[in-house]
Amino acid sequence: MSELTCFRDDNPDHPIEQTTDFSRIRELLAAQGIRLEQWAAEQPVAAGALQDDVLEAYRSDIDRLMAADGYVTVDVVSMHPEHPDKAAVREKFLAEHTHSEDEVRFFVDGEGLFTLHLGDRVFEVLCQKGELISVPANTPHWFDMGPNPSFVAIRLFNNPEGWVANFTGSDIASRFSRLSN
Repeated sequence: MSELTCFRDDNPDHPIEQTTDFSRIRELLAAQGIRLEQWAAEQPVAAGALQDDVLEAYRSDIDRLMAADGYVTVDVVSMHPEHPDKAAVREKFLAEHTHSEDEVRFFVDGEGLFTLHLGDRVFEVLCQKGELISVPANTPHWFDMGPNPSFVAIRLFNNPEGWVANFTGSDIASRFSRLSN
């Protein structure tokens, strides 16, 4: 189940709003231009499934987004607590950054914390299994997979080169919550 916590960007210790109501989360994020959806697999996907099996299980949703929004590349990323580079991979996403394209992630399994810096507000969105988040191009944000990451996510890109970050240089991400798994 998703969870959303909203703060003023100058007050990370006092949430303005917290909710686990998916409809409310989707409403609050949609008002900011953020897409949040829930998907169900057309066929079961077992832990450790191969990329092709994961993509096939969600083919109709993937094809719908690719056709509607012009995504040209799709892949699957999988992280587990024993991954030898988990600390370095985690660190790469923890600083505030933007992308020149949308950042689209669907959580096949596990969870991750997307934090969005929108005007004078910070929205922490805990995305979990079965949930898709689409962060529009040029939106300042950061992502935390936690110290012991355990997730499988489908990623869609407009850019065939995949994930390219433009770091803002702000230290705001260091003042907000981290995922502790």
